[in-house]
Amino acid sequence: MRPFSLLIKPAGASCNLRCEYCFYLHHLDPKHPAPRMSEEILEHLVKSYMETPQPVYGFAFQGGEPTLMGHKFYQKVVEFQKKFGKSRSQVANGFQTNGIGITDELGDLFHHYKFLVGVSMDGPPEIHNLYRKNVKGKPTHQMVMNGIKTLQKHQVEFNILTLVTQANVKRAKQVYRYLKKQEFYFHQYIPCVEWKSDNRLESFSITGEEWGQFLIDIFDEWAKEDIHRVSIRHLDSIVEFLVYGSYNVCQMGRSCNTYLVVEANGDVFPCDFFVRDDLKLGNIMENTWDELLNSELLEKFAQHKTKYSNSCRECEFLRFCNGDCQKFRSYSDWTQPSGLSSLCSGWQRFYEHALPPLKEIVQTKILNKG
Repeated sequence: MRPFSLLIKPAGASCNLRCEYCFYLHHLDPKHPAPRMSEEILEHLVKSYMETPQPVYGFAFQGGEPTLMGHKFYQKVVEFQKKFGKSRSQVANGFQTNGIGITDELGDLFHHYKFLVGVSMDGPPEIHNLYRKNVKGKPTHQMVMNGIKTLQKHQVEFNILTLVTQANVKRAKQVYRYLKKQEFYFHQYIPCVEWKSDNRLESFSITGEEWGQFLIDIFDEWAKEDIHRVSIRHLDSIVEFLVYGSYNVCQMGRSCNTYLVVEANGDVFPCDFFVRDDLKLGNIMENTWDELLNSELLEKFAQHKTKYSNSCRECEFLRFCNGDCQKFRSYSDWTQPSGLSSLCSGWQRFYEHALPPLKEIVQTKILNKG
């Protein structure tokens, strides 16, 4: 069995925010507006997964908003991990949150069991609050800062996930400097690309050219004086690939089968961006992990990552993106995957700009270890 990790959505699409750009809220069923994973499903999920041979058992909790489950649910998570884990099993727990539901109880639990937490923040208040509002339409930046203070009080490791939208794509340096001023030194930047039904970009989405310039601006700020202080996930991933030839972010990889999404009711899907009826692989209460991993549907989806366009095949940077995430490829039907990523031009500009100095950084590190 190949290694795989789990992305678990215990509260489904339920959320205490109403972000304008959210791609997931429409998954909320009006008939069941508050889905919650039962203890029965949770126990079976942990038990069955920890019976599979994994170098590391990776559990990532996401949403919607996973804090809606409350700290007692996550106490059960670690209890089941202890109960069903074999001797010397390695467990890695991740948690992606909007930050406003972080309590002292959660902070204490995250610290004790070494959860790595990701907090969504799009920049300073005037940027963050443009799209990220609560259910009453109120701004949330200060609420997020309060949640971060709780994490800091309990010495929880966390990083900042910034969605790059029309609100901040032309303000990369301002966003970077703001995060650094707050002493947030672990960053992830994610492009926001959503389409309307007529295949036109939503107003908050960014273009490839904008994405490329954003990445270049971020890179230049980082390279000036922060190489050894600020961690930017995608830059770290490029360095890892240059040194070891391995990918640690799925969008760079050659196959979309490194993790599975598990919904609150146990339904399983191949990707967070493709939770849809035609890509449902099965249900953990009805199917084994072997059956799910070896399903024809997953195999077909996974292999589509390397169904490149002719432009991709001729591109000198193909090994760094492998056609980009399937979500960003310019096609509406996932069964026809050979379109270019809408971000392609930006990736090319970024790699042309950043690869030479990144290779120098890698060479310097290797020589210093010498």
